Amino acid sequence: MPPHARPPLPTPSQTVGPFYGYALPFPRGGEVAPDGHPDTLTLHGYVYDGAGQPVPDALIETWQPAPDGSLTGAPGSLRRDPVTGRAIGRDGVAFTGFGRVPTDADGHWAVRTLPPGGVSYISIAVFARGLLHHLYTRAYVVDEPGDALLGSLDADRRATLIARGEAPRTFRFDIRLQGADETVFLEFP
Repeated sequence: MPPHARPPLPTPSQTVGPFYGYALPFPRGGEVAPDGHPDTLTLHGYVYDGAGQPVPDALIETWQPAPDGSLTGAPGSLRRDPVTGRAIGRDGVAFTGFGRVPTDADGHWAVRTLPPGGVSYISIAVFARGLLHHLYTRAYVVDEPGDALLGSLDADRRATLIARGEAPRTFRFDIRLQGADETVFLEFP
């Protein structure tokens, strides 16, 4: 490099964030189920770092099929202000299968959704400080004995993917980024 040239600036994937504070998350991002739907379930938990401390500034995204197993979702559930174009929240009617929520000061997150059809899990992506790339995992709301991923894991690792039923239609799924009981994360090419 010539002596007068400046080194290139780091790109977002090379720089520890978070960079998602502007316009993310959006209002009602965790309200995936249509308002008042009788089959609504709550999936919630905490995000912990390698020292077991809560992560207060993580972002959780969830994806899943509709209860009928379809993957198409419903376009247009995110309402925008007609003047500014800014996201003002979900319409409360359509089911898209997608949720996005931040963790609170205690590292807690929650989504209200419908049971996933055709599979026994909800897919999750975790964005957090110190992560150069987001992490993928699954929260199984049913311990599915025939699932290929669960079947490939020993009991201790498998347990990190099973959401615990706490009450009717309420499941807890804690995400541990490192350390003892680290959540199983998936790698996609």
